Amino acid sequence: MDKLKFAIHTLGCKVNTYESDIISEQMKKYGFIETEFNMPADIYIINTCTVTNMADRKSRQMLHKAKKMNPKAAVVAVGCYVDAAMQNPKMQEILSESEIDLLITNKEKERTAQIIIDYLSKNTDELFNIEDAFGSCYFEKINTVHKSEADNSSLSELDDHTRAFIKVQDGCNQFCSYCIIPYVRGRIRSRAKEDILEEIKALSKKGVKEFIITGIHLSSYGKDFFDKSVSEEKRIPGDDIMNQGTAPILSLISEINSLPEVKRIRLGSLEPRLISKEFIEELRKNDKLCPHFHLSLQSGCDKILKSMNRHYTKDEYRESCRLLREAYEHPAITTDVIAGFPGETEDDFAETLDFIKEIGFYEAHVFKYSIREGTVAAKFKNQVNDKIKNERSRMLIEAAEENSGIFRKYYLKKKVSFIAEQHVIIDGEKYISGYTDEYVRCLKKSEAFTRGKVESGIACEIINKKDIDESLLLI
Repeated sequence: MDKLKFAIHTLGCKVNTYESDIISEQMKKYGFIETEFNMPADIYIINTCTVTNMADRKSRQMLHKAKKMNPKAAVVAVGCYVDAAMQNPKMQEILSESEIDLLITNKEKERTAQIIIDYLSKNTDELFNIEDAFGSCYFEKINTVHKSEADNSSLSELDDHTRAFIKVQDGCNQFCSYCIIPYVRGRIRSRAKEDILEEIKALSKKGVKEFIITGIHLSSYGKDFFDKSVSEEKRIPGDDIMNQGTAPILSLISEINSLPEVKRIRLGSLEPRLISKEFIEELRKNDKLCPHFHLSLQSGCDKILKSMNRHYTKDEYRESCRLLREAYEHPAITTDVIAGFPGETEDDFAETLDFIKEIGFYEAHVFKYSIREGTVAAKFKNQVNDKIKNERSRMLIEAAEENSGIFRKYYLKKKVSFIAEQHVIIDGEKYISGYTDEYVRCLKKSEAFTRGKVESGIACEIINKKDIDESLLLI
């Protein structure tokens, strides 16, 4: 396989980003050479997403683009979009299109490199042609159930990076009424703490200083270990988060924090109901943890939250934010919001919009509700039409952008520090680029650049140039 070129395009969540890094590392170990996705390659790997209709569309677009760039290339569809297609005849018709040569589901994603080799060598003991169902595609020959444990894959190298995603958990047991992810990712399964720590140590030796701890449902980390060790009569019915002050994620954060090589820790998305006074007291013991918290909201209306099968109220969410702001000077709180959920009236939406403005998020990722076949909400009769969803989405985005600008302006004339990640050129000038603890991007004019060095300065301006997010410009 020497000298064959491969390219990866990743869609969706941070877990997908981590898994793409794993695939890349494994492909290189087999002798493949990585190139940019928009460059000629022999193998194109699209790590797909299916969380929304837009994600499905983007997955299809990238598969089409890959085959168009090189009709002779092997086009490989990996991940959630493939899993969803296994359960949806309408999507199977789309996957039967000729540009897809190989399908790999989430449960076999860790074996992507080996499966590709089997395909290229046409090892029919490991692969079989499923022409009747999917045109000319090949599919890995495996059982049809998700593994009960997390995979054992880990990263050992990450070229020219100071920041790395670390997947500690996979799967979700929450079954929000709108969400397809539990069906394509399976039930929760956590990685052993020892494996996670070894992975972080290995990456630290390669220059990685900041680690983002992520999972499909991060708040459930370790619950599967707990379930196996606690007798049935002692379990709390319906408790998917565990006691907030002793949640297993806290123990993991503490041990990562104790590693001298680690300079920063960030957390992926957390359940709002995990945030309690006891939980925050434990968090604050970790001096390397960044005050940057993503608490998924989805709606600021209690009626809609209940219909979504979210297990908190807007008052409980508000209290979680209050506790974080009481404990940290100016924490970044980010969120996700769905516009146009079935049954959302004008009054319900107004309630959500007011709540977004009230909380004042640093960032709010707005999604228009997408019908996901197989979920409870797909069967709801009172669907909101696209025109209304578009308008509500626009209003939420405007409110979120206003909040974000206010959050950034807090730092003007204040001294901030960041880890140098890149040397970028803007209008002919060289800048060091990186992020503060609160994940605000900084640019510092400098000819010199040392990756991983802590830089500091006074925030004098917020710039918004082409291809550059709003950033603090330092002097």
